[in-house]
Amino acid sequence: MNLLNSRLCKFTLGFLAIAIALPQNRLPAEDSASDSQLTVATFDIDSTPPIGSMMAYDRVRRLDELGLRCRGIVLLGSGEPIVLCAMDWIGIGNQSHDIFRERIAAAVETTPSRVAVHTLHQHDAPRSDFGAESLLQQAGASDLGAHDGRFARQVIDRLCDEISRAIEVAQPVTQAGFGVANVEQVASNRRIQDKSGQVIATRYTATRDASIRAFPEGTIDPVLSSLSFWNDDKPIAVISYYACHPQSYYRTGIPSPDFPGIARFMQSQNSPGPMYVHFNGAGGNIGAGKFNDGSPQNRLILATRVATAMQQALDATEKFDVTADDIHWNVEAVALPPAKHLERDELTASLAQWDGVTYWGSPDKLAWLLRCEAGHKIDVGCLSVGDVRALYLPGELFVEYQLAAKAMRPDLKITMAAYGDYGPGYIGTAEAYGQGGYETSQPASNVGPDTEPILMDAMRSLLDVAEKE
Repeated sequence: MNLLNSRLCKFTLGFLAIAIALPQNRLPAEDSASDSQLTVATFDIDSTPPIGSMMAYDRVRRLDELGLRCRGIVLLGSGEPIVLCAMDWIGIGNQSHDIFRERIAAAVETTPSRVAVHTLHQHDAPRSDFGAESLLQQAGASDLGAHDGRFARQVIDRLCDEISRAIEVAQPVTQAGFGVANVEQVASNRRIQDKSGQVIATRYTATRDASIRAFPEGTIDPVLSSLSFWNDDKPIAVISYYACHPQSYYRTGIPSPDFPGIARFMQSQNSPGPMYVHFNGAGGNIGAGKFNDGSPQNRLILATRVATAMQQALDATEKFDVTADDIHWNVEAVALPPAKHLERDELTASLAQWDGVTYWGSPDKLAWLLRCEAGHKIDVGCLSVGDVRALYLPGELFVEYQLAAKAMRPDLKITMAAYGDYGPGYIGTAEAYGQGGYETSQPASNVGPDTEPILMDAMRSLLDVAEKE
């Protein structure tokens, strides 16, 4: 047995030890209610990488006026604290997703299963995957590229310090609110299909070909949802959800929150006071390509359209009294089977050829495969606030999952955040894997068609669909 394989065996045993030692984070169908006062804490830190560090595709060469943020809320009083965290990064996957949640949980004295960490998926931004980093270190890689975890660890330290400070000044919550608005001329489906359903072109988020832009919008969810928490007439936190790849243009070497982050900033200036937190919905097969040819001026145009919907959703918000007994966090832990094209020996051998810049590659794919082999499960979460349900799912999820969730319980107000654990990569529908296209290709997706029923069942369980039938 060569040195690399020996180390890999030890690494795999480590995965298994962790899987056995850690609790499965499987909660009852409903967490226990409490008579405590419901309060909310808000947190926000700068998560912009320094000059010279590696982002998803390029090294940072300059910092601009708007950096990247990591922000969210902590709900206190309804059982153990619940944390919702949104990061202006492209992805946080595998062991990094574990560590972020474990450290945050320790900071607020809760369990990792009650912590949701999601990214907005901007492309001029970092990624984090401590599993991939460890594999590259074992292989003796001299350049870890985007998998160099030093900056991510600094962010975790600062984030936990900020969250600990924030909960000391948490504010009472007397009401919650929910509103929706359509986002006009931003989202379009990326997968252009012929009459048989086969993908004949990909309409990426910046599409210069006018003939590709001319195709219809296709299947999207145009709705931006807004969930808010209030102390009487004072809004404390406003959380928005909208499904769309967030790129206008990228590969600039300048960290950017792109149009969703700019929209969030515009909204905070237009209606100052609360903390605005934004989550990307199930936008894996959705982008701005129909309305964006990549011209720089389109960034502000797209941001303005999203910001307009944010304000409209806030204006349309219907408030309702809420107590700690009205807040619940439920989890379904799911094991997603790895894609059949992931071959352990082949990925292990490829570690030696790591070039430090490839986006999808053997380190992150092998880290995902080893986690699956070790029995790792991903938490699918659901926040209940009165008749509002906010689902939190992994990967670059197709919009069909979001639409399906809304159809499961039309009597509830349902919204969704995707881009949680980034390990699975793109998650298509079962049908999509036979239709071709980039999103379900071997480089892009680390799962396969058998993922759909698993996630659909998890959503049905969290939404209590079985009890309604």
